[in-house]
Amino acid sequence: MPPIAAPQNLGVTLAFILWIIAAILVISGIFAIFRKQLLWGIVLIVVGCLVGPGGVSIFT
Repeated sequence: MPPIAAPQNLGVTLAFILWIIAAILVISGIFAIFRKQLLWGIVLIVVGCLVGPGGVSIFT
């Protein structure tokens, strides 16, 4: 029985998922700032920038 290989586009899929998560975090942070929850909003935006594949990713 041959070993099961990972899909070749797994990196692209993971990058897309990280991008979606980062976008959700940043948008949530912006909404939190509008609701006068400044500290929570800043934390969400910073975490979104750290998770996103376009920024400084903590997973690489």
